[in-house]
Amino acid sequence: MKTLDAWFKEYAVSHQNKTNIAIHFICVPAIFFSIVGLLMSIPSGFLASIVPGVNPFIENWAFIALLLVLLFYIRLSVKMALQILVFSAFCIIANYYIGLYAPLWIVSIAIFAAAWVGQFYGHKIEGQKPSFLKDLQFLLIGPAWVIQKMFGKK
Repeated sequence: MKTLDAWFKEYAVSHQNKTNIAIHFICVPAIFFSIVGLLMSIPSGFLASIVPGVNPFIENWAFIALLLVLLFYIRLSVKMALQILVFSAFCIIANYYIGLYAPLWIVSIAIFAAAWVGQFYGHKIEGQKPSFLKDLQFLLIGPAWVIQKMFGKK
């Protein structure tokens, strides 16, 4: 199993250009946020029937998916998993409130599409293919890499 440092080192190969890095600082969290919103848009009647009480922050498919995602991060670094947990909680809460005022799935698709356009533009500037084309696990390394770059070592 690769270490988080090994993942970061491999990810960094196609993330050297300052403009591409800046684009990633915006677009990677936006993609993560939009995926949470899309998952929260899936009807969750089944989940509401098995979760006691009424809690819209955990009665959604994003919560279930993020639990699985956190297992991936825990294997690599508990500190990074906790940082991703904080960001994930923010995503769930913010998407919940967006959903009160606008169709969440439409907002999420718009953010998702715009952020991917930004990502591919950044890689065009970089002159390198996105890392996830080599290994889909890089889709989960990207958010950790941004957090590590913004807030310091794991």
